[in-house]
Amino acid sequence: MAALTRLTTPLVRRGGELRPASWDEALDRAAAALAAARESDSTRSFGMFSCSKATNEVNYLAQKFVRAVLGSNNIDSCNRT
Repeated sequence: MAALTRLTTPLVRRGGELRPASWDEALDRAAAALAAARESDSTRSFGMFSCSKATNEVNYLAQKFVRAVLGSNNIDSCNRT
């Protein structure tokens, strides 16, 4: 069995390849992607899964973020399983 190594720096995709990036670049890209999803009908372009084992507070914050910030009701915490 091969040893697993932990990532110590974020990776971003450029031209189909992953490359190391700074935290600022990675977070800027993530924020830009979320903004693009919000601007292009987030009811169809965005959804979130939250862990059913997370606390009620974490699940509340997740659904509040999706509904209030991104304008989508597409959130599931998998509590039915």
